[in-house]
Amino acid sequence: MIEIPKFTGTKAENYQLCVKQVEAMIAGEPNFIANISNVSALLNQALTNINWVGFYLYEEVSNQLVLGPFQGLPACIRIPLGRGVCGSAALEQKTYMVQNVHDFPGHIACDAASNSEIVIPIVHDGKLLGVLDVDSPSLNRFDETDQQYLEQIVNILKASIQ
Repeated sequence: MIEIPKFTGTKAENYQLCVKQVEAMIAGEPNFIANISNVSALLNQALTNINWVGFYLYEEVSNQLVLGPFQGLPACIRIPLGRGVCGSAALEQKTYMVQNVHDFPGHIACDAASNSEIVIPIVHDGKLLGVLDVDSPSLNRFDETDQQYLEQIVNILKASIQ
């Protein structure tokens, strides 16, 4: 049984604890779906003021992102590359931090309550695997601390791929 710690520190302290928990949870487990499932559940517990956290996985045959493991309300199932925040981050293979999604051209409103979003692409050996997507009902929710630690968590996930 995996014990989820109490996240009661500062944002950075909570992320540091989260990083350690991710490392412990996925140590020796090569199954990517199992690992991202647990990571989405952990991030849902660790992060404050969010309403959705999860993964979209790249489907090469359709050239789209397809909904993967997540925590939150039901979401869009398919997102074309280059469309919305997730599709743009995936296409450009760079992190997108959007403080007001309503100002983002082509934003896809899967959850009308979302107002800000951060998306981290998952690229392994030059190949797009998907994205980590975190939404918040607040404007300006995400900052450089979120980006730093979420990118670190994605790097831990990538390192577990065999």
